[in-house]
Amino acid sequence: MKVAIRLRAFQFDPFRLDPVRIGLWVVLAVCPFARAMEHVTLKNGFELDCVRREVIGDKVRLYLAGKESSSGGDSNYLEVAADSVVRVETVAEVPPPAATVKLPSPVTIMTAPTKEEMHEMLAHAGAQHNIDEDLLASVVRAESGGQVKAVSRTGARGLMQLMPGTASAMGVEDAFRPEQNISGGTAYLDSLLTRYHDNVALALAAYNAGPGAVDKYHGMPPYRETREYVARVIREFNRRKQMVALTAQTK
Repeated sequence: MKVAIRLRAFQFDPFRLDPVRIGLWVVLAVCPFARAMEHVTLKNGFELDCVRREVIGDKVRLYLAGKESSSGGDSNYLEVAADSVVRVETVAEVPPPAATVKLPSPVTIMTAPTKEEMHEMLAHAGAQHNIDEDLLASVVRAESGGQVKAVSRTGARGLMQLMPGTASAMGVEDAFRPEQNISGGTAYLDSLLTRYHDNVALALAAYNAGPGAVDKYHGMPPYRETREYVARVIREFNRRKQMVALTAQTK
């Protein structure tokens, strides 16, 4: 099964990884905001806005609008096959926002879901993308500690800490709504697992530091924060599996 293949990566030391070839599938990341915008439609149904395009052989790199990651601006991009782009439309330049930004209304921000509700949302998202529920739960714990309203210093939001550009590309309208955040975060992690051939450690590193950093170093980036993040998620995943095994033994 696909899940078994993905979780097999946990048997290896996440810090001794062979170089990974860049995948041909879609990986959605964020990169610095630029003024010129284009609306791109792909064969797979994705529609997204990009600040510029760059043709490299038979592929096209689409640089998305959003907050830049720790790996640097232009190192993050969405790379797709050239023939997967079916339409490109120029987007009118949006005027700068007013100085006062209205925060989301408290009515639209859900309170923390119950344990049962969280389980249901993670199980549903995991089933849709064939990703182990415990892996998703481990990412949520490492990213936000389960805090629905969490906002990082770089602007990442919600349970799975989605940057605005990533959330938009994943179809998330409100990153503070748990079901939307988990759905978008799971879809993003799925795209990273596909890109890195189900190498979970590399996919987690890309989730934390951006795929540009993983591609730049052909493996695990040398960032302490990223390495600690990957190890933390894997430890939590193993802890959850051990708890399941112990519970089964006592029955």
